[in-house]
Amino acid sequence: LDGFVKWWEDHTAKHGASIDNNPSPGNKRGGLTTILEKSLGAVAKGGQTPLNGVFGYAEKVTGSGLVFMDTPGYDPVSATGQVAGGANVIVFTTGRGSCFGCRPTPSIKVATNSTMYHQMEEDMDVNCGVIASGEKTIPGMGREIFELIIETASGRKTKSETFGYGDNEFVPWHLGATL
Repeated sequence: LDGFVKWWEDHTAKHGASIDNNPSPGNKRGGLTTILEKSLGAVAKGGQTPLNGVFGYAEKVTGSGLVFMDTPGYDPVSATGQVAGGANVIVFTTGRGSCFGCRPTPSIKVATNSTMYHQMEEDMDVNCGVIASGEKTIPGMGREIFELIIETASGRKTKSETFGYGDNEFVPWHLGATL
């Protein structure tokens, strides 16, 4: 993992960029001010699960459990690497409302707040805002999402698939300044 961090520091410096250009403007409008805050949020999504592997971009993921894949922060490029590495279903969290899909792989869209979920209900598969409102628990929502992953892997269409979102979002990473 340390090697990937060092590579990104060198890569961004070589291209006259800075790692602190991420989070994106949308992340910043949503309250994230630094890459550290964004990274802590990503780590928190893993809960208490141990990290079972570290993989390069589009590298075949072997084994099971929580793994890390080194990808740029741009969603279509990141998800394309995961698909190339063997992902059968993408579970995509959004707090600002991204119209992202990921053909050829189904993309389950998870809204982090109820306001955004209701504004974009036609494109969101799961409303996790019900955790903050106290209507559901984290373990309960986890079970619901897990069941939806199984149903999706078994052929149930996601909303992104139904509406054709992601038909043009298979974007392999080209080495260059893609942050």
